[in-house]
Amino acid sequence: MPYFIGLMSGTSLDGIDAALVEIDAAGSPRLLASHAEPLTDALRAALWQLCHAKQVAFRELAAAEDAFCRLQADAVSQLLAASDLPRERIAAIGSHGQTIEHAPAGHDGGPAYTLQLDNPSLLAELTGCPVVGDLRRRDLAAGGQAAPLAPAFHEALFRSDGAWRLVLNLGGFANLTLLPPAGSTTLPVGFDTGPANVLLDAWHARHRTGRYDTDGAWAASGSVDAALLERLLADPFFHLPPPRSTGREHFHLAWLEGHLTGAEPPANVQATLAELTAESVALGVGMARERLDAPPAAALIPCGGGAHNRDLLARLARHLPETPLVPSDDWGWPADWLEAGAFAWLAWRRLEGLPGNLPSVTGAAGPRVLGGLYAP
Repeated sequence: MPYFIGLMSGTSLDGIDAALVEIDAAGSPRLLASHAEPLTDALRAALWQLCHAKQVAFRELAAAEDAFCRLQADAVSQLLAASDLPRERIAAIGSHGQTIEHAPAGHDGGPAYTLQLDNPSLLAELTGCPVVGDLRRRDLAAGGQAAPLAPAFHEALFRSDGAWRLVLNLGGFANLTLLPPAGSTTLPVGFDTGPANVLLDAWHARHRTGRYDTDGAWAASGSVDAALLERLLADPFFHLPPPRSTGREHFHLAWLEGHLTGAEPPANVQATLAELTAESVALGVGMARERLDAPPAAALIPCGGGAHNRDLLARLARHLPETPLVPSDDWGWPADWLEAGAFAWLAWRRLEGLPGNLPSVTGAAGPRVLGGLYAP
């Protein structure tokens, strides 16, 4: 069976996840090995600046892209070394790149766009492996949101019996997939529900040491500010019908600060941000169920970095009492490696000439083969 590598660097800017995946002829994936390559402080700072810049010099983009691609190549080398697998056995690398800005509706009447910093040509040169890159813009060209793309992979992994299931990725942003039972003619639905770690991490970094709130302990120590929560939830994004997607260009510290009075204790703001994530996910679940006329799901499968946040999971359980939270490990796939696995699987779809998007999720005009293939 062929081997694929998926590379994913999310909006949390914490590192590059690399997953080695074996995929059989039916498209069933199996995770064989994984490696996390942390971003250097300098690269993280450069990427953060690019994500929030009003204007960017081409040399800054080029320097960040070069450093990012070389770090991706290091991640591939580390993964192959740990797996004792020669690079010749890799059918392709699926490279997501680093999202700098995502604007599927455009800005001020301009065209839709999504920008992932990546250089598949350089990555192919450095690794000696075929690379599938630029995986989002084909869906965008077909009128879709270009996001989220992982629901098609969620369907391949988790849609297998007579029960409805929810998959929730808690990365920088939260995105949700509602999967009908196997054999149903109902199509899955999926969309971004709002911010997750992007605001929690940023607020924590401003007031505490470390880049994130371990186990959500700081949030758990605070109290939810009901008035602040109401102001945050009034943002129109939370009430848009799917398909929808978002990113740092909408939800960032300046957005949060615009809703603060300045008198809020920092721990209470952190608690309110955690509650915002949980409540916006619950709102999204309600939208998804209404759209598909679905009963409560038999399981909600959390994944991504937020799946380790005990406080956030407890809040989700309170908001969704009818749906048990079941770790993705129970389904044979660790929570930290679902998105990297998805891009390995999307690379397999590209080589097979199969569509990688779900139009019922992204709103595209139809199924599309995603990405370009770059030979080594």
